[in-house]
Amino acid sequence: MTDRPAHDKTPPTVATSGNRGVGIGGNVTNSKIYTGDIIEAPDPVTTSRHQLRAPVGDFVGREREIDTLINALHRESRACITGISGMGGIGKTELALFVAEQLRDDYPDAQFFINLQGTDTNPRSPQEVMATCVRAFLGPEVKLPEDAEQLLNLYRSQLSGKRVLLLLDNAADSVQVRPLLPPTGCAVLVTSRQSVTLPGMSPLTLHPLTEEEARQLLLEIAARAEPAAEQICKLCGYLPLALRAAGSLLAITADLDPADYAVQLQDERNRLERIGTEGVEISVEASFNLSYARLATEASSVFRFLSVFPATFDAAAEEVVCADVGHLQLSDLVRRSLVLYDEGTKRYRLHDLTRLFAEAKLSAEERAVGQKRFATHYKNVLAAADELYMEGGELLLRGLALFDLEWGNIQAGHDWVAAQADAADIDVDRLGMTYPDAGVYVLYLRQHSRERIRWLEIALAAARRLQDRAGEGVALGNLGIAYAELGETRSGIQFYEQRLIIAREIGDRRGEGATLGNLGIAYKNLGETRRAIQFHEQRLTIAREIGDRRGEGNALGNLGIAYANLSETRRAIQFYEQDLAIAREIGDRRGEGSVLGNLGLAYADLGETRRAIQFYKQALLIDREIGDRRGEGTDLWNMSLALDQLGERAQAIQHAEQALTIREQIEDPRAAKVRTQLAGWREQKNT
Repeated sequence: MTDRPAHDKTPPTVATSGNRGVGIGGNVTNSKIYTGDIIEAPDPVTTSRHQLRAPVGDFVGREREIDTLINALHRESRACITGISGMGGIGKTELALFVAEQLRDDYPDAQFFINLQGTDTNPRSPQEVMATCVRAFLGPEVKLPEDAEQLLNLYRSQLSGKRVLLLLDNAADSVQVRPLLPPTGCAVLVTSRQSVTLPGMSPLTLHPLTEEEARQLLLEIAARAEPAAEQICKLCGYLPLALRAAGSLLAITADLDPADYAVQLQDERNRLERIGTEGVEISVEASFNLSYARLATEASSVFRFLSVFPATFDAAAEEVVCADVGHLQLSDLVRRSLVLYDEGTKRYRLHDLTRLFAEAKLSAEERAVGQKRFATHYKNVLAAADELYMEGGELLLRGLALFDLEWGNIQAGHDWVAAQADAADIDVDRLGMTYPDAGVYVLYLRQHSRERIRWLEIALAAARRLQDRAGEGVALGNLGIAYAELGETRSGIQFYEQRLIIAREIGDRRGEGATLGNLGIAYKNLGETRRAIQFHEQRLTIAREIGDRRGEGNALGNLGIAYANLSETRRAIQFYEQDLAIAREIGDRRGEGSVLGNLGLAYADLGETRRAIQFYKQALLIDREIGDRRGEGTDLWNMSLALDQLGERAQAIQHAEQALTIREQIEDPRAAKVRTQLAGWREQKNT
């Protein structure tokens, strides 16, 4: 474990068109039938060959999906097969009915709507479906062959030469549907919660509505939801079934204020219940349960554990948290539309409402196990990001990209650790102690000082409970840095001195050197430059003794700053150039940006203002590349001063305004200096 090396820097859809919007012309009723998946009773024996009901009158959006499905079912040369898969309540059935309605004239001989009951305990057999279709042509009293092969031949012969559309709703899997594939000239449209793959099939996975589509659907059902429509749609996860239930409740409950209802939905524990069942045939929770009840023991366990993920995650994380070797169960859950997968990012997530459903199924014991695994894994991810950063060069950027990608999960992991402070759990204490140190470099760039202080106070308390002197020392040293960054230099020194005692006590030479360097920075900030130089020289000696190149460059850079403060600018430049060589050698982009900025200051002191600006520009490019907000603010401020010296006051003000915004955002105590200078420039400009 190491302290952060001390490196200082001075001043530094929409509403659809045509007949695809709210209705479908004259055949559409105004009934408010829900737009999720329809779970219907078994089909009665019937001679009807035209079984499609009209889609709901307030069907919205899905233009791209509609075009894709219609194009797939328009082919003349072979049997047309397509399918819609997606989670429960996503609107597969209504989309299928909408598309089938558009194709009535293309398939005039028959349009069958057959519920395959795929989410039931006993889904319908292919033979039962074949019998239904055959009887529609030959009459309900016809005697059918008992032999399955003969029945199949009879089924195909009745469809042969005809233009028939089969809408096979709620399929269990490909096995159930495959025997039902018709001859050339016919079409099959399948809906299923599970991915269905058939010969010649054009599959489509249905996702939640867009924000605009969801808003339009909600307001079609309950126009009075307008004031809180955006929030209600978001809390319903843009899921048609949830939106219909929520909208229907608002439509019939005159004294339920939409804003109050939105507040009620923010309660995650009761959200599914508050969405309710008004205006729908099945609740969101019951719809999810149809899929959950069909899971094998291993898959249901993984599904429950997935609820500990607050956002997207990768397969490696799932394998650890859910104990799912090779993420086999996760892949099964994706096939069953219980987990969403983004092929572009290669990441997974639970729909917000699905996560609440899974969480409700999770036992207290499972939750404790899962959250500990989650916190441990993302502490390790944080450490991996930091290690990549330390490698420098291209790996540095990969480390920062990994950190940025997983920052939400990392924070969630630490939040759980922080909430277990009184748990008297050694493993939790060790996590609390090591979390901030695991990502010390990347956290310095990305984490606000006050949040870092909170993390470090947890780490310090945990280290003391564990009687871990090394961990205690690291936390103390980094607390000193955090307070110093907020301008509380004396507090920083107190932490550094405690850190130094422990480092020397346990023989931690690297920690000792880092602390001496941080003390040097602190005393420089207090104006005690000669004393600062003594600390930096001790830091340099230790770094060279133990072969710490990063620490050596650090000490050289800070010695340069100290001599610059003593107006020994040429000597300062010599130190900076040595620091720059080391930073480039080890791929330390932040260190490189810092020393380039300091070289700019040095040449500004020598009166070479344009040369100084060139160094500032190089530093700014690096700091923006790696997301160093503190460094970026310093670069902009130094450029503003240089531009003003060149008489370019307008540009100087522009750069200073950007610097002030950044410094205020990160609570940099030097923001006041920028604010004062800006006020002076503006006053001069107006006089």
